[in-house]
Amino acid sequence: MLKTPGGGAGHGAAATDGRPMSIGTVLTVLREEFPDVTISKIRFLESEGLVEPRRTPSGYRKFGPQDVERLRHVLRMQRDHYLPLKVIREHLDAMERGEAAALPALCRQRDGDGILEPVEEPTAARIGRAQLLAAAGIEERELSEWESYGLITPLPDGAYDAEAVTVATLVAELGRFGIEPRHLRVMKAAADREAGLVEQVVAPLKRHRNPQTRAHAEARAKELAGLTVRLHAALMQTALGVRLP
Repeated sequence: MLKTPGGGAGHGAAATDGRPMSIGTVLTVLREEFPDVTISKIRFLESEGLVEPRRTPSGYRKFGPQDVERLRHVLRMQRDHYLPLKVIREHLDAMERGEAAALPALCRQRDGDGILEPVEEPTAARIGRAQLLAAAGIEERELSEWESYGLITPLPDGAYDAEAVTVATLVAELGRFGIEPRHLRVMKAAADREAGLVEQVVAPLKRHRNPQTRAHAEARAKELAGLTVRLHAALMQTALGVRLP
């Protein structure tokens, strides 16, 4: 079993009894340490070759304890070190081959002056259009419609941020309740305004000459984003409590 720093097979009873787990059970186990993880995220990591659960004859995923440990390691490396998925995959593959694989370093020390310099800027996970369609389980026409409403936006090179999988999955789920993409434009507009507020707060850090301070800006932005999401959820619950007592 893959041994991971800062944790291991001790998290969650479901991960230690050796029985195959459904993706829903894996989600429950992982959320003990990673509250923001989603089923879409797990599916995306699978599509990127970072975990390979076995499939039942009917096509359902079944994860073993080693799959869960591998997912934990991937999520920790993304959360704590901002490593690209390609680097994470190479690191884990080396570990499973029994090679001595040190954690890839993103910084080096400049000789003589003790200043840390980035070796390589962390790159956000990106996926292609076909990968997005497959991971979210949607059709081309649906994606095109959602793009027309600005709910999903491709990057300049035509690829997508990995979070687009989560957005697409949620839009599809809301559609089951009769909520159409055009209804979601107000949510997109609100998200853009909230992102602008976060950007205003972290902008001074991002312009700082010290690279460590600039790196801290990303962590601060993620923390602020998490707080705004929690506030939004609480305000929604309050509003619904007033309107639907």
